Amino acid sequence: MGVSTEDVAKFIAQEFPQTKCVVESVGDRSAVVIHPVGLEELRPGGTVSGPVLMAVADVALYVAILGEIGIVPLAVTTSLTINFLRKPAADKPIIGVCNLMKVGRTLIVGEVSLYSQGAEDPVAHVVGTYAVPPNRS
Repeated sequence: MGVSTEDVAKFIAQEFPQTKCVVESVGDRSAVVIHPVGLEELRPGGTVSGPVLMAVADVALYVAILGEIGIVPLAVTTSLTINFLRKPAADKPIIGVCNLMKVGRTLIVGEVSLYSQGAEDPVAHVVGTYAVPPNRS
């Protein structure tokens, strides 16, 4: 029941106009999103704020799920655990790379690696669980 990158991107833009995340790719139980970084995303010390990183991870997870099971607006986050690994660049977009680990009938688990654009090492690692309606077909 895969959904195209364009369909997911259109849904996210329409239903979540407040997000700055851009859907880059969706498919094969995965997704990539990009979030630009500006002054409003920084905290004292010149680093990207934790809430921004968590939001990018959550969007990447949601996008991967929608790409896998179809546009299911009632899919909701039930758990999100983040490990901050290193300081993100203050002048580079944040890239969220999601891979779904388990797609069940009512729960979906995925992991997201967050990178500063152009960096090889991740700035954070996230594991999240979403609850999805059991009768989503």
